[in-house]
Amino acid sequence: MDITDKAFEAAHQRAAATRNAFPAVVAVHYDRRVARIVISLASGLELAFSPKHAQGLEHAHPADLADIEITPSGLGLHFPHLDADLYLPALLEGFLGSKRWMASEIGKMGGKISTEAKAKAARENGKLGGRPKKAKELVTP
Repeated sequence: MDITDKAFEAAHQRAAATRNAFPAVVAVHYDRRVARIVISLASGLELAFSPKHAQGLEHAHPADLADIEITPSGLGLHFPHLDADLYLPALLEGFLGSKRWMASEIGKMGGKISTEAKAKAARENGKLGGRPKKAKELVTP
Protein backbone atom coordinates (compact mmCIF):
# COMPACT_ATOMS: atom_id res chain seq x y z
CA MET A 1 0.00 0.00 0.00
CA ASP A 2 1.54 3.28 -1.10
CA ILE A 3 0.98 6.35 1.03
CA THR A 4 0.79 9.56 -0.92
CA ASP A 5 2.44 12.77 0.25
CA LYS A 6 -1.02 14.30 0.62
CA ALA A 7 -2.25 11.45 2.86
CA PHE A 8 0.96 11.60 4.91
CA GLU A 9 0.63 15.36 5.44
CA ALA A 10 -3.04 15.00 6.43
CA ALA A 11 -2.13 12.33 9.00
CA HIS A 12 0.69 14.52 10.31
CA GLN A 13 -1.72 17.45 10.76
CA ARG A 14 -4.26 15.26 12.59
CA ALA A 15 -1.53 13.98 14.92
CA ALA A 16 -0.34 17.54 15.62
CA ALA A 17 -3.90 18.65 16.39
CA THR A 18 -4.35 15.74 18.81
CA ARG A 19 -1.03 16.52 20.54
CA ASN A 20 -2.14 20.15 20.94
CA ALA A 21 -5.54 19.16 22.31
CA PHE A 22 -4.29 16.81 25.05
CA PRO A 23 -1.44 17.17 27.54
CA ALA A 24 1.23 14.50 27.19
CA VAL A 25 1.97 11.84 29.77
CA VAL A 26 5.24 12.73 31.53
CA ALA A 27 5.28 9.91 34.10
CA VAL A 28 3.29 6.80 34.92
CA HIS A 29 3.56 4.11 37.58
CA TYR A 30 1.55 1.44 39.34
CA ASP A 31 0.99 2.24 43.02
CA ARG A 32 0.70 -1.13 44.78
CA ARG A 33 -0.39 0.52 48.03
CA VAL A 34 -3.69 1.73 46.56
CA ALA A 35 -3.80 -0.66 43.56
CA ARG A 36 -4.01 2.19 41.05
CA ILE A 37 -2.21 3.22 37.89
CA VAL A 38 -1.12 6.83 38.38
CA ILE A 39 -0.55 9.04 35.33
CA SER A 40 1.16 12.45 35.56
CA LEU A 41 0.40 14.85 32.70
CA ALA A 42 2.42 17.78 31.38
CA SER A 43 -0.37 20.08 32.59
CA GLY A 44 0.30 19.06 36.20
CA LEU A 45 -2.85 16.95 36.44
CA GLU A 46 -2.55 13.46 37.92
CA LEU A 47 -5.01 10.69 37.10
CA ALA A 48 -5.40 7.39 38.90
CA PHE A 49 -7.58 4.41 38.06
CA SER A 50 -7.92 0.78 39.01
CA PRO A 51 -6.51 -1.59 36.40
CA LYS A 52 -9.53 -3.85 37.08
CA HIS A 53 -11.61 -1.32 35.14
CA ALA A 54 -9.41 -1.12 32.03
CA GLN A 55 -9.59 -3.45 29.04
CA GLY A 56 -6.54 -5.68 28.86
CA LEU A 57 -5.55 -4.96 32.46
CA GLU A 58 -8.56 -6.40 34.29
CA HIS A 59 -6.80 -9.67 35.20
CA ALA A 60 -3.27 -8.30 35.57
CA HIS A 61 -1.11 -9.14 38.56
CA PRO A 62 0.83 -6.32 40.24
CA ALA A 63 4.09 -7.68 38.76
CA ASP A 64 2.59 -7.29 35.26
CA LEU A 65 1.94 -3.60 35.96
CA ALA A 66 5.41 -2.78 37.28
CA ASP A 67 6.68 -1.91 33.79
CA ILE A 68 4.65 0.73 31.93
CA GLU A 69 5.99 2.55 28.87
CA ILE A 70 4.91 5.93 27.55
CA THR A 71 4.55 6.00 23.75
CA PRO A 72 6.75 8.46 21.81
CA SER A 73 3.77 10.77 21.21
CA GLY A 74 3.13 10.95 24.96
CA LEU A 75 -0.52 10.05 24.32
CA GLY A 76 -0.38 6.33 24.96
CA LEU A 77 0.65 3.78 27.55
CA HIS A 78 2.05 0.36 26.73
CA PHE A 79 2.13 -2.56 29.16
CA PRO A 80 4.78 -4.90 27.69
CA HIS A 81 4.12 -7.82 30.06
CA LEU A 82 0.46 -7.83 28.98
CA ASP A 83 0.84 -6.61 25.38
CA ALA A 84 -1.86 -4.05 26.17
CA ASP A 85 -2.15 -0.39 25.24
CA LEU A 86 -4.24 2.52 26.51
CA TYR A 87 -4.82 5.79 24.66
CA LEU A 88 -4.74 8.95 26.82
CA PRO A 89 -7.44 10.94 24.95
CA ALA A 90 -9.85 8.01 25.40
CA LEU A 91 -8.93 7.73 29.10
CA LEU A 92 -9.61 11.43 29.59
CA GLU A 93 -13.03 10.96 28.01
CA GLY A 94 -13.75 8.14 30.47
CA PHE A 95 -13.26 5.21 28.10
CA LEU A 96 -11.19 2.42 29.62
CA GLY A 97 -11.71 0.08 26.68
CA SER A 98 -13.50 -0.39 23.37
CA LYS A 99 -17.20 0.49 23.15
CA ARG A 100 -18.12 -3.19 23.05
CA TRP A 101 -16.00 -4.00 26.11
CA MET A 102 -17.34 -1.00 28.04
CA ALA A 103 -20.94 -2.04 27.22
CA SER A 104 -20.31 -5.55 28.54
CA GLU A 105 -18.79 -4.16 31.75
CA ILE A 106 -21.75 -1.84 32.28
CA GLY A 107 -24.09 -4.78 31.68
CA LYS A 108 -22.27 -6.83 34.32
CA MET A 109 -22.65 -4.00 36.83
CA GLY A 110 -26.35 -3.64 36.03
CA GLY A 111 -26.92 -7.34 36.52
CA LYS A 112 -25.41 -7.18 40.01
CA ILE A 113 -27.65 -4.37 41.17
CA SER A 114 -30.43 -5.49 43.47
CA THR A 115 -33.60 -3.43 43.45
CA GLU A 116 -36.97 -3.95 45.07
CA ALA A 117 -38.48 -4.45 41.60
CA LYS A 118 -35.99 -7.26 40.80
CA ALA A 119 -36.59 -8.87 44.18
CA LYS A 120 -40.37 -8.71 43.68
CA ALA A 121 -40.10 -10.25 40.19
CA ALA A 122 -37.90 -13.04 41.56
CA ARG A 123 -40.44 -13.77 44.32
CA GLU A 124 -43.29 -13.88 41.77
CA ASN A 125 -41.30 -16.20 39.50
CA GLY A 126 -40.54 -18.39 42.50
CA LYS A 127 -44.25 -18.76 43.26
CA LEU A 128 -44.78 -19.94 39.69
CA GLY A 129 -42.07 -22.57 39.91
CA GLY A 130 -39.11 -20.40 39.00
CA ARG A 131 -37.71 -19.40 35.67
CA PRO A 132 -39.39 -21.20 32.76
CA LYS A 133 -37.41 -24.06 31.22
CA LYS A 134 -36.07 -23.47 27.74
CA ALA A 135 -37.86 -25.53 25.12
CA LYS A 136 -35.70 -28.25 23.59
CA GLU A 137 -35.37 -28.10 19.84
CA LEU A 138 -36.53 -31.15 17.94
CA VAL A 139 -33.87 -32.47 15.64
CA THR A 140 -35.31 -34.26 12.61
CA PRO A 141 -33.18 -36.54 10.47
